[in-house]
Amino acid sequence: MGEIVWTKEYKVERYRKMNESVKKGSVLFAGSSLMEMFPIEQFAADDKLPVTVYNRGIGGFITDELINVIDVCILDLEPSKLFINIGTNDLSDTRIEMSTVMKNYEYILRETIKRVPDVKIYLMAYYPVNPEAATEETRECLKIRSNDKIAAANEEVKKLADKLGAKYIDVNAPLKDEKGRLKAEYTYEGIHIKEECYKAIYPLVKDYILE
Repeated sequence: MGEIVWTKEYKVERYRKMNESVKKGSVLFAGSSLMEMFPIEQFAADDKLPVTVYNRGIGGFITDELINVIDVCILDLEPSKLFINIGTNDLSDTRIEMSTVMKNYEYILRETIKRVPDVKIYLMAYYPVNPEAATEETRECLKIRSNDKIAAANEEVKKLADKLGAKYIDVNAPLKDEKGRLKAEYTYEGIHIKEECYKAIYPLVKDYILE
């Protein structure tokens, strides 16, 4: 057996197999890397939450890619609650208009509501970033994906939540420094966040899981 290469395609196929034995009507987290890296299944198990929680985030995904595998990442699980955070990778690409991101996001949500009419949807605010903590690799990206752009995108997500009867939730308060940036000690390279950072927002997220 060769070493597994954790490509997006591999993750999708792995999730497809895992979905064969899921407990439908559970709590689902979906999105890109900021969701995939959230050890929410582990936190929920350690905390002995009275619900089953699944994570179907896939790092690097843009909204178009989630649309293409919406069955595997969302619909096949028929969740009772969906926590979603998708679009940050679109925001890092100057060729993708904000309106396109939101149109795609709306499509994902409408498809979910159509297939799972009783689902409760929580649109999670995009997390802040910290250009000061950037590495060589992320410096250019953070010129595009700035906190101003994230704030503007969050306003659009809020409108989307209102439009579709979903709930917009912002759990970012514990993550921000005095300038409103992602705390430097919480991030690897200005964008992705460490486990202790997820631990800081977990109590807030848990309240929504259990409400």
